[in-house]
Amino acid sequence: MAKPGEPWNIRPANKRASVTACLKTEVETKANELIETVLKPKHLLPPPKEKQGNYIIDIGAKWYRGYFYFFTTYACPSANALSPTFELMFARMEPLGDGKFALYAMRYTGKEWIGVFDALSVDGCMKAIQDDPWFER
Repeated sequence: MAKPGEPWNIRPANKRASVTACLKTEVETKANELIETVLKPKHLLPPPKEKQGNYIIDIGAKWYRGYFYFFTTYACPSANALSPTFELMFARMEPLGDGKFALYAMRYTGKEWIGVFDALSVDGCMKAIQDDPWFER
């Protein structure tokens, strides 16, 4: 139990929940379905005629260091671009155990994750990423 004045956190300190291979596969399958059926049709548009600004060319998801991330890949058509493409992560699922996840959104600064939901199921995470304005691309 948290002491008065301390933030309450459902995650134990310094201990990350393990993820079974079965749960990893479920998350990957449902994420890929969401990406292909909802996110890509909604956000992948033909390249602009005036290729001066960055634009989305792909949306994907992957496991990295115990978290599951959703990311967008942008094209940089400018002749002054440092790179022809770059990736920005926009959602992070943190395993909590028992098939539940904390769901984070990347701040507009691209430097800090914000906890948006705690203790969601895989389906709950996918629904939030689809519908919640925090995850709008």
